[in-house]
Amino acid sequence: MLKIDSHQHFWKFDPIRDAWITPEMSAIQRDFLPADLQPLLETAGIDGCISVQVDQSEDDNEFMLEQADHYDFIKGIVGWVNLRDPQVEQRLAHYKTYPKVKGFRHVLQSEHDRAFMLNPNFKRGISLLESFGYTYDILIYPDQLGYARDFVAAFPNQPFVLDHIAKPHIKDRYITDEWRAAIRAVAAHENLSCKISGMVTEADWASWKPEHFRVYLDTIVEAFGTNRILFGSDWPVCLVAASYQQVLQIVQDYFSTFSTDEQAAFFGGNATKFYKLIL
Repeated sequence: MLKIDSHQHFWKFDPIRDAWITPEMSAIQRDFLPADLQPLLETAGIDGCISVQVDQSEDDNEFMLEQADHYDFIKGIVGWVNLRDPQVEQRLAHYKTYPKVKGFRHVLQSEHDRAFMLNPNFKRGISLLESFGYTYDILIYPDQLGYARDFVAAFPNQPFVLDHIAKPHIKDRYITDEWRAAIRAVAAHENLSCKISGMVTEADWASWKPEHFRVYLDTIVEAFGTNRILFGSDWPVCLVAASYQQVLQIVQDYFSTFSTDEQAAFFGGNATKFYKLIL
């Protein structure tokens, strides 16, 4: 079974387009391309990755497709389309001609309207994904988990995945009952999976320790089980706080006591199934 990194990014750094990369994140204020990631995957024994959008434009889709054409280890792409566009069905049909386009994402966490995902026009776009066989990545902060519960409930046959365990406030060094309860509620919908990714960037970048993540990992595994969790590095964003190997080591150590089958599912089997990867 292949080992898959279900969440990473490529970009040619543009200080205007990529203004979210602030000066304190100077470690990632540069280009990150497949040739930078490939040796890290090989060293880690990881066979492939899912490239996820960083810019809300179809230009970013074209950029990712170009990279995927040249690097076979890019097994899938999560792109962006304007799901509120009345003509979005035509764009979805267009991307179906590219087998590596597996699904789409919108940066919901940055929307002023915290319930943006429940907008009728947005939901109409989401309703079209199933017929094309597309997945949908949900990128939110904890305050949006309640909306996400209603969102995934509205489309019970649509495969969703929650990115970065909904970005809890790990830096605060405590887990809130509200986050735990909200995770359990949204995880009750079996069409939702969860990427265990992005944790180090929500922790204290300079002083995190592996044990700081255990309570969050415990909560996610308890809520989703071992068949709906996916490993993701969030490289290169993770580099503001940790190396690729450090991110991998956190979860390797945590799952070391799990069965061989459970580890295989988390480190690749679940991603392969969720994104319908061509092996």
